[in-house]
Amino acid sequence: MLSVQQLAIGQTATIIGFRDTGAYVARLQSLGLVRGTQFEVVRTAPLGDPIELKLRGFRLAIRANEADCLLIATEEPSASFHPRTSN
Repeated sequence: MLSVQQLAIGQTATIIGFRDTGAYVARLQSLGLVRGTQFEVVRTAPLGDPIELKLRGFRLAIRANEADCLLIATEEPSASFHPRTSN
């Protein structure tokens, strides 16, 4: 299963669940990261942390360890899909 960090800039995915439970997940959900939410990767910081996402009409920057809690699903990559590479 893909992680948010493996998505290319501009690629979209849908949240299908969470790897953890408890207060940490409740915090992510309070930020709008709930099951069924579609988001787009807007950009990442030079070292890959944080990651900026666009969802529900706003942009949200989350740390890589927070992004790792998300279980996501993507559509098949298009011909223009290019995975992110190190700078």
